[in-house]
Amino acid sequence: MAGRMQRLAEIARRNRVELVEARLTRRDLAKLGLLTAAGYLTTKLGLSTRASGVTRGAAESPATTPWVEELPVPPVAIPCELDALGVRPKQRHQAIDGEAAREEHQHWELFDASAADLHVLENRVTGVRWHRELPPDECWCWNGMFPGPRIHARVGRPTLVRYRNQLPTLDLHRGYGRPTTATHVHGGHTAAESDGDPLVRVEPGQWMDQLHLNRHAGFSESSSGANGDPRDGLHTASYHDQSLGFGAQNSYRGNVGTYHVFDEFDTGDEADPDPNAWRLPSGDFDVPLVLHDRVFDAHGRGYFDLFDLDGIVGDKVTVNGRIQPFFRVARRKYRFRLHNLGPSRSYTLHLSNDLDMVQVARDGAMLPAPYVSKDVSLAVGQSADVIVDFGRPPMGIELYLLDVEARDPMGHPNRPVTLVQGARLVRFDMDATLETRGDASRVPERFFPSTPAEAVVPATTRTFVIEREDGGWTMNGRPFDPDFMAATPTLGSTEVWNLVNRSGRWLGALELPMEDFVVLSRDGRAPAARPRARGSVLRLAPGETVSVLRRFRDFLGRYSVRSRYGAEGDQGLMFMWKVVS
Repeated sequence: MAGRMQRLAEIARRNRVELVEARLTRRDLAKLGLLTAAGYLTTKLGLSTRASGVTRGAAESPATTPWVEELPVPPVAIPCELDALGVRPKQRHQAIDGEAAREEHQHWELFDASAADLHVLENRVTGVRWHRELPPDECWCWNGMFPGPRIHARVGRPTLVRYRNQLPTLDLHRGYGRPTTATHVHGGHTAAESDGDPLVRVEPGQWMDQLHLNRHAGFSESSSGANGDPRDGLHTASYHDQSLGFGAQNSYRGNVGTYHVFDEFDTGDEADPDPNAWRLPSGDFDVPLVLHDRVFDAHGRGYFDLFDLDGIVGDKVTVNGRIQPFFRVARRKYRFRLHNLGPSRSYTLHLSNDLDMVQVARDGAMLPAPYVSKDVSLAVGQSADVIVDFGRPPMGIELYLLDVEARDPMGHPNRPVTLVQGARLVRFDMDATLETRGDASRVPERFFPSTPAEAVVPATTRTFVIEREDGGWTMNGRPFDPDFMAATPTLGSTEVWNLVNRSGRWLGALELPMEDFVVLSRDGRAPAARPRARGSVLRLAPGETVSVLRRFRDFLGRYSVRSRYGAEGDQGLMFMWKVVS
C-alpha cells in the first residue's frame, strides 16, 4: 500500500508541475473546477495527494550519501571601483539608464562614493549541485553561487549595492518563481527606498541601487551620536527576495546571501588590542551556516509545490547549499552565524554529545550578555550567532549539528525530538593538524544592556489581528491591500503594537522591518527567562497575543509586515505601513 501511495504522490506531483509550466493562474484553475473554495487543488487522483491519502506527502527525494562533501563557505565580496559600476549612483532613480523605479535616496548627503563600499550583485541562472549525486538544479543565484557572496560592512561607512537582474524574461520563464525581484536586507536599519519594497520589482534587464548607510538606529538624533545608538546595532543579516506573491519561491530558487556588519566593539579582529573590542572569533573562524530545506523530484531536480498551501517542509536540509556536508574544524573557538532561510521549517538546533553552545546574538542583535545553552530555536527568517569551542571535546568523538524540532507550522510531525534520533545536518571533524592561529578570541562577560523599554513612552497603541479563513489571510478583517496603510507612525515616535494570532493551528513568524522591536509581553505575561534582546522576526503561536515596543527613527516611507513562512507570506499574510513626517 505504501508503495502505491508513493506512486500516486509522484504522479500528482508531475501533474502539478505541468500546471505550473502551463502558466495557469489560480483564477484559471478555479474556472476549470480544479480549486476548492479554500484554495486547495480538488482531491482528484492524479492531481492532489489528498486524494490518495498521502499526508504532507510529495514523493520522497532521491537518497543521497551523507558526509561525502565538504561544507562550502561563501566568499567575502570584494568591493569594486566606481568606474566598474558604469552608470554612477545618483540620488534619483535613473530610468534612462535602465534603473528600476524607486524613490530618492534619503540622507544622500551622508554618501560619498570615494568613502563607501560599492558592490555589484547579478542575479543569474545557475546550475546548483546540492549534492554530488544529484544533477545540477536550475536556480537563480547572486553572482553564480549559493548562498551569494558575503557582504562585510562597517558602521559609519556606507555600502551601495547595485542589484542587476540577469534572469530570463517572463516570456522565456519556466517553472516556479517569477524573474522579477525585490531584494531586501533582512534585519537592516534601512531607508524604505532601499528596503526591497515588495510592490516595486526589478524586471529582467533592469538594475537598482540600494544604499545602506550602516548606522545604528537613532543616528539622526543628536542624543545618539553620528553613528546612532550601538545598543540598537545590527551585526548579522541576510539579503533575499521578498517580491509580492513570489518571495518564498524566489528565495527557494536561490535568491539569498549574507550581510555582516562590524563596529568598534565587534571589530572582526580577534586579536584587536583595543580594550573595547569584544574579540569574538574572526576571519576563517567566523562562518555563516545557511539552513535551507528542499524537496527534489525523482530526477533530483528542485521542486516547489505551488499548491501546498500548508507550507513546504523539505525532506533534505541543505547547509550553505550542500546536503549533510562535513566541516573540518581546528581545536579552537568558532563563531557560527545561523540563518533559517525556510521556506517553512523551524529548527531546534543542538550539538551531539550534549555540548554547550554560547549564544551571543539573535536576529542580528547582540544579547545583553552571552547565554550558555544546549539548544537554539530558529523560526523561518530568524538568525542566531553562537560560539562553539572545539578545543574542549576529546578527540575521536563524532560531533554533529542536530535538528530536534518536533513540529512544523501546521503542527504536523516534523522531526524526532530525542538527540539519538535527531536529524544530522553537519558533521564537524576536529582536526588537530589545522592551524588555530593561537586562538586569541574570547567571549566577553557582557555586551550591551538592553534598551530599557519602560524608559520610552509610547505615543500610540495599535492592535493587529491575524486570521485565516477559506485559504485566505486577513489583518483586522481586511485581506491584503497594497494601497491600504495599516499604520502611519510619525517619524521619531514610539508605539506599542499588539499582534494577535487567531489563525487556528498556524504558527506565525512575522518580520517587522526598519527598526528592531522589544517584546513587552506574551499573553499579558513577561517574556520567558532567556535573555531579552531586540528582534526583527516575531514568533507568534496559535491563539497568542504578543505586545512589542516599536520605534520609528531616521527614515520615512513605506514598509511591509509579512510572514516569513513561505506559504503564508506569498498568499497574502502581509500588510503595509508608512512612516510619515
